[in-house]
Amino acid sequence: MSAAGLLGPETDAETLAARLTHAQRLGNLGWAEWHFHTGETIWSDQVYTIFGRDPAHGPIALPGLAEHVEPADAATLDRLLWSALRGAEPVQAELRIRRGGNWSDLRDVRVVLEPLMAAGGPSGLHGVIQDVTGLRRAERIMADSRRRLLEARDRAAEERHVMLALREAILPGPARCPGLPDLRVAVRYVPGERTANLGGDWFEAAPAPDGRLLLAVGDVSGHGLPAIAHMAQLRHALIGLAMTGRPAHQLLDWLNELVLHRFKDTTTATAVIGHLDPQTRVFAWSQAGHPAPVLVRDGVATRLDPPRGVLLGATSGRPYELAMTRLRPGDVLLLFTDGLVERRTRDLGVGLDLVLAAAGAVPGHDLESGLDKLLADIGGPNPEDDACLLGVCILGGC
Repeated sequence: MSAAGLLGPETDAETLAARLTHAQRLGNLGWAEWHFHTGETIWSDQVYTIFGRDPAHGPIALPGLAEHVEPADAATLDRLLWSALRGAEPVQAELRIRRGGNWSDLRDVRVVLEPLMAAGGPSGLHGVIQDVTGLRRAERIMADSRRRLLEARDRAAEERHVMLALREAILPGPARCPGLPDLRVAVRYVPGERTANLGGDWFEAAPAPDGRLLLAVGDVSGHGLPAIAHMAQLRHALIGLAMTGRPAHQLLDWLNELVLHRFKDTTTATAVIGHLDPQTRVFAWSQAGHPAPVLVRDGVATRLDPPRGVLLGATSGRPYELAMTRLRPGDVLLLFTDGLVERRTRDLGVGLDLVLAAAGAVPGHDLESGLDKLLADIGGPNPEDDACLLGVCILGGC
């Protein structure tokens, strides 16, 4: 037989041993044996690493294991040893050990034991010991992260509840919109799906002292409670100023000064404000950097040509213009905030086209269901922003 043939089995054994050692190191596990009759204890190299023990000191005998186990887990070790000696099947448990004699360095280990059977009964124990500290630490981190996430979600839900309750206290609900003999009015406020993005969108539909109907929608920049607080100030200011009977462009001039001098420098707002005369059916309106209303006539929806007007809070001394739109019996007028048309996933023009296509099908005789269908047709609530949609129908053709 050649020399190569003689060395083959030894080489294979060395390769297998190297692979087993590598596998133990990767899995952070090793094996151990305790022989009762001879008192011999055998550890693989990785068990020394797990215990942080110098191989020169030899393995730890079975009676000495308890000294290296966290006192709170001593009972677990006793039950594990007792179960292993009484049965023929492997048993396992997890416990904490003191690594390298340092109580500040506790390691989580999984221990699997099975008896070494002889003619007269168990002659020893064979065990596999795996360090699972990293796994348990990751699990604890994940559990803590999950707990924090749930707490944050609960806080966000509570914050959303508070903000929605505040909005309901500030804005009238749809059922409270005024009804005039020659007009039908409906409104929808659609909060953003994300709590943090609940913003400053608002609307108003109220009879003026001269018999006209004040119609307005607006949006204050920002989100959360600050935006809602600014929205409340702006809307309440409009209600008070509207009592003067002044036209819409004058009201916007005053609101612009309010935003410039009362709100923070970074706060701006948009708005459409108008008066609808039920007798003449003339809608006299102005806008401040806001999407123009949509007019639905004979099933065709078009955007009104907007008069000149800049954002509220952007600058002072630039007058707002007034536009006049005469409506007909059966016409539907839609005022809305930009949350209705804007989406992060699509262009603004696409959103406007969707609104125009859906608005053409809004029936004046059933504004309530018509607004609901419009919202559904354009894709439902905006996850990024809230939106207001105000609809008015001139009776006679509704």
